[in-house]
Amino acid sequence: MGAQSAEAEFDAFYRDTARRVVQLVYGFTGDLTVAQDSTQEAYARAWQQWATVRHHDDPLAWVRTVARRVAISGWRKKTSQSRAHERHGAHDTTAPPTEDRVAVVAALRTLPEPVREAVTLHYIGDLSIDQIAHETNTPAGTIKARLHRGRAQLALALRHEENPHG
Repeated sequence: MGAQSAEAEFDAFYRDTARRVVQLVYGFTGDLTVAQDSTQEAYARAWQQWATVRHHDDPLAWVRTVARRVAISGWRKKTSQSRAHERHGAHDTTAPPTEDRVAVVAALRTLPEPVREAVTLHYIGDLSIDQIAHETNTPAGTIKARLHRGRAQLALALRHEENPHG
């Protein structure tokens, strides 16, 4: 494949998939800037390795995995800084466009990381349980349990959001 056709193939791949990856990482992290930056980094790495990545069974799965890992890595580095800001009253968030989205993102943030990952991959990324199991190297039964737990915790958190006084 020539350089121009590889570039055209990658451009089409990016156009067709990047928005979904941003949405997925945003659902996972609750931070639009982190989602956009992580997605950009994942596609940059995909382009650097496109000769290999394009031959994977699912190049999008590769990009999703890299984007999530980049977000998690950046998120962990930022955790101590965020805690300091919260202790001193500063709070760095990106306000999503609707109240419903704010409530859902806030509820997602309450989930433990593995549960949040399963929920966002399934409901935002539209991945099947088997696909999530494959991408995260986790047994399907564990993914099912995480989804079950995540749905219950989200329902409780969202119910509390609607009626915070009881």
